[in-house]
Amino acid sequence: MKQFDVNRPEFLPYGFTCELWRPARMPRPDKHSEVELNWLKAGSLTYLLGGRRITVPARRLAVFWAAIPHQIVAFEGHSPYYVVTVPLGEFLGMGLPPSFTYPLLEGSLLLEPRPDPADRFRFPQWEQELRLGDPARERPVRLEIQARLLRLALDVARAPAAPCPEPALSRADQLACYIARHYQQPLTASRIAAAHGLHPNYAMNLFRRAFGTTLIAFLTRHRLCHAQRLLVTTDEPILQIALASGFQSLSRFNEVFKKVCGCSPREYRKAHRTPASNLRRAPAGVRRPSTRPASPRRRSS
Repeated sequence: MKQFDVNRPEFLPYGFTCELWRPARMPRPDKHSEVELNWLKAGSLTYLLGGRRITVPARRLAVFWAAIPHQIVAFEGHSPYYVVTVPLGEFLGMGLPPSFTYPLLEGSLLLEPRPDPADRFRFPQWEQELRLGDPARERPVRLEIQARLLRLALDVARAPAAPCPEPALSRADQLACYIARHYQQPLTASRIAAAHGLHPNYAMNLFRRAFGTTLIAFLTRHRLCHAQRLLVTTDEPILQIALASGFQSLSRFNEVFKKVCGCSPREYRKAHRTPASNLRRAPAGVRRPSTRPASPRRRSS
């Protein structure tokens, strides 16, 4: 049974998997490029996902893009739960409706409106068959997961799920939410702290204790995640994407992207390219930045 490894490198791929996980609080956020499915037999998981606290109840399938910084901060019960990971390229090639795929790529967690009784048989079967390591067994599992996601997309479209409950936010959660909502702006640790009436040193220490990372590292994760979405789902120029994601120069964007993702933005786009028929200019609500780079003095990540 798996449990989150705090020493696991960011963006290390899980690949195509269906595994049993032990519920536990995560000392820091995880981030990987696969689409992740969670299904719990009992209890609940509470994630900090993209700066929001979201509770996933038992027996309702939850799906999110795991490149969004996500961290289990609370759970109920000790029953193991199933985690399915599907590589992004494979997910985008499943022919799922854009009304389903784009909210995921823009940071939403999609929760099944009502339980599907067949899931209590599906997930154990998938886990057992993939554990055999037999490619012949893997193929039907892939097809069944594709069909399950298509059913979920239809169910969500026909009966949109009620908003997931969001528990009260702690001071550290409030800082994370502020970053998640303003990362496209030229933020600094001082500005983030001042927005909540805190001294910068206090805010930085509080955040590190709560999430195991720094304010600026968390900010950078959000900017990179936004850039990844635009690289995959639009044909925007890379300079536009860098500025729309909150980076103050193309050189800084390229430097950080390659350091964290292990490849250039251009290489990432080529490897995860959405079929041309599904490309769009920019997701709804994305700020159209100026193409003029800001002064280097305003760098904040």
